[in-house]
Amino acid sequence: MAIIEMLSWWYAHGWNVFIKKNRHTLSNIVDFFSMNSLIRTLFKPFRQISAETASADSSLDLKMHMFLDRLISRFIGFFSRLFLLIAGTFIIIIGAICSLALIILWPLVPFIPIAGIILTVTGVVL
Repeated sequence: MAIIEMLSWWYAHGWNVFIKKNRHTLSNIVDFFSMNSLIRTLFKPFRQISAETASADSSLDLKMHMFLDRLISRFIGFFSRLFLLIAGTFIIIIGAICSLALIILWPLVPFIPIAGIILTVTGVVL
């Protein structure tokens, strides 16, 4: 009777709990990389560093210097955020594939001890 209850839990409630935990893990990965925030701030300066704006009576040299500072900061911010977006997307895809594989393999887990006993009895060595 206990085996039947265990199997009924495994294939009904346990499977649902496992799927919810996998979904939560993927949600945590997406939250960790803050993909929405990275996309929204893709062209913002790196670490929100922005040179002071030149006043109207500043020299052309000072204005160009400040413009180049902001431009370089935006390039650094763009490439660092782009790298994080690519890495985050890659990790999310790997996480989704692993989660899907585990969800598909979930029903087979109770049969692993039986398969192990059969392989041992037949003399299969790994």
